[in-house]
Amino acid sequence: YTVVDSLIKPLTLEAGRMSWALLRHPEGLECSIFITHAWAEGAFELADKLLRSWPRRKQGAWCCIFANPQNLDISQLISTPKTSPFAKALDMSSHMMVVPN
Repeated sequence: YTVVDSLIKPLTLEAGRMSWALLRHPEGLECSIFITHAWAEGAFELADKLLRSWPRRKQGAWCCIFANPQNLDISQLISTPKTSPFAKALDMSSHMMVVPN
């Protein structure tokens, strides 16, 4: 929560309430990895686990922390799970990374 509240939300709010991913890559990136994680882990722990397990030759990844606009109410986007950003990213990805606490 700390990284989202102290870094991602302020920066993306100032930039127009977009997601961190769109702020960094306005043209978007191809998603080959879907990352699922628990909010309970720390940012450094999450980054370390991802870097140690990253699939070879894969670049673009979808992770809700960065892909969803953290300053907006996304309840409407996720009201139908089959068409939610999570489902679309999962469908496009060739790999899934499950990061435990």
